[in-house]
Amino acid sequence: MIDDCNREALAIEIATSVSSKRVIRTLEQLIDWRGKPAAIRVDNGPEFTSADFACWCRENGISIHYTQPGKPMQNGFIERFNGSYRREILDAYLFVELEEVRGLTSEWMEEYNSRRPHEALGNLTPKEWPPESRSGNMENSPLAQSLHDKFTTLPLHSDGGRKE
Repeated sequence: MIDDCNREALAIEIATSVSSKRVIRTLEQLIDWRGKPAAIRVDNGPEFTSADFACWCRENGISIHYTQPGKPMQNGFIERFNGSYRREILDAYLFVELEEVRGLTSEWMEEYNSRRPHEALGNLTPKEWPPESRSGNMENSPLAQSLHDKFTTLPLHSDGGRKE
């Protein structure tokens, strides 16, 4: 999961499969940490189209924006992010245990968020980008008031970054 506003990597779930209940648990942790987004953008994976996920979003007042099937660029930030993660971690190493993936992923996220500048952020890293511009609870920030839901979404991808 990334924040569209500042490109910050918020969470990468490492598992052999990810259910809607696991997605919900991760979102609840992110809400505790960053505040509730007004909306999230997701693909049409079964974990996002499930009744559990839709009900949880409705109960929490979070709008779901589904991308059209076969239109991955409607979620372009996460597609680019997933490609980088896949090339730099998943395809670069041979893993024996999921814990190995989790360790390298944690290190990679720290580097991505703290030491990798983004042109769209004026060559700042996600961590350097002004705190008042951070999303999470964006619907209450002055910046979000003017940008509406364009930057209040957390894009998710059903395969955790792997495209087969």
